[in-house]
Parts: sequence; C-alpha cells; structure tokens
Amino acid sequence: MSHLIHDKARTLARIRRLKGQVEAIERAVEEEKDCGAILHLVASVRGAMSGLTTDLIEAHLAHHVRDVEDAEARRQGSEDLVAVLRSYLK
Repeated sequence: MSHLIHDKARTLARIRRLKGQVEAIERAVEEEKDCGAILHLVASVRGAMSGLTTDLIEAHLAHHVRDVEDAEARRQGSEDLVAVLRSYLK
C-alpha cells in the first residue's frame, strides 16, 4: 500500500472522521436518543464508508491493475480486488 502514502493524510483524515461518526452513534445509544436520529447517524457512516471504499478501490485499480505492465502482477492485483469485492458484496 505504499501508493497510499501520497494520499496518507487525506485517507487518515477520512478514517478519523469515520471513527468520530461511529463514536457519535455509540453516544446516541448510550443517551437513549430517538431511533430516527440514530438511523441517520448510521446512514451517514455507511455513506462515508462507501466513499472511502470507492477511493481505495480506485487506488488499487490504478496501482495494481491498470498501470501495471507485468502480467502476473496485474493478474494478482485483479484477483485481490475480486476477493475483496466478493466479501464486500455479501
């Protein structure tokens, strides 16, 4: 994942925002907030996670499939992505 170093600060910022959103869900449950409010928090986390996942998939495709000249490395990058997508889409 050395290619993520270029976007490391941005990626870590997104992850920290996600962490804060999950902590907000925890606080809302502890404080017995309205279930509708909690559902909105959960939906926002899901959207943020989807955005992060999309960015990581795009980076993987660029650095391990599309821009790779070595056929074996490209095949491995493709197989890795397929394995992740299979588990993600379950």
